[in-house]
Amino acid sequence: MYKIISKKILNPYVTMMDIEAPLVAKKAQAGQFIILRVDKDGERIPLTVAGFNREKGTVKIIFQIVGATTLLLSKKEEGEYIEDFAGPLGVATKTDNLKKVCIVGGGVGCAIALPIAQKLKEQGCSVTSIIGFRNKDLIILEDDFKACSQQLYIMTDDGSYGEKGNVCMPLSKMLDSGEVFDEVITIGPLIMMKFVVETVRPTGIPCTVSMNPIMIDGTGMCGGCRLSLIEDGKREVKFACVDGPDFDGYKIDFDEAMSRASMYKDFEKHAYEDSCNLFKKEAD
Repeated sequence: MYKIISKKILNPYVTMMDIEAPLVAKKAQAGQFIILRVDKDGERIPLTVAGFNREKGTVKIIFQIVGATTLLLSKKEEGEYIEDFAGPLGVATKTDNLKKVCIVGGGVGCAIALPIAQKLKEQGCSVTSIIGFRNKDLIILEDDFKACSQQLYIMTDDGSYGEKGNVCMPLSKMLDSGEVFDEVITIGPLIMMKFVVETVRPTGIPCTVSMNPIMIDGTGMCGGCRLSLIEDGKREVKFACVDGPDFDGYKIDFDEAMSRASMYKDFEKHAYEDSCNLFKKEAD
């Protein structure tokens, strides 16, 4: 059992927790993830490590309520416990020898992008961050990004905060003006990452994406998290849990990834609705 040390509501849909997991905290690195179960009968879900404190033995997770399990997790309070918290899993983000990097995050993907940006700053790298949200009410981690970024652009779809538009707009403007980065790292919805990659592609600047496909065991055995990488017309299958989650964005078959990601949306919606009804009945 793993104790919830702290809990903070970042917006109506996103929650941050610090979990007591000293063995995970001891080894965790930016870009890696954990797999948890809320209770012994629950499903296994992957969540990216959003931070860690090795001295306190805690690991930070930030999650969006999208299905039954994340809804159940959001109902847990400080001092309560979750059943399993396995990790760290996956390959840590490679940050060595990077001097100037642009981080592009979208929505809850910003929670994954933040520890990478923080690690880059600690290494003396110049970090430009672009973070995008649908509206002002959904913005998270603004102050944290300010603290680790030389430049920070905040984009909202409706213009209610920061600049109106999508994350590709300031990125394109910088690249068109001759700005050069050692690497662009983007994390967020698949469609956003696809367009970030296409924005960067003409420059040839390395562009890394963080993939979070359907995942079950986190060891590469189930095959649920498979992705197709295409290079020189040749297709290669990789597994996000053991080969990733970071990949060369130029090689990802985004259309296939988006198709696979939508496979269980109806099931997830029904499970979420059933859970909501259950909590309502308990409240009554």
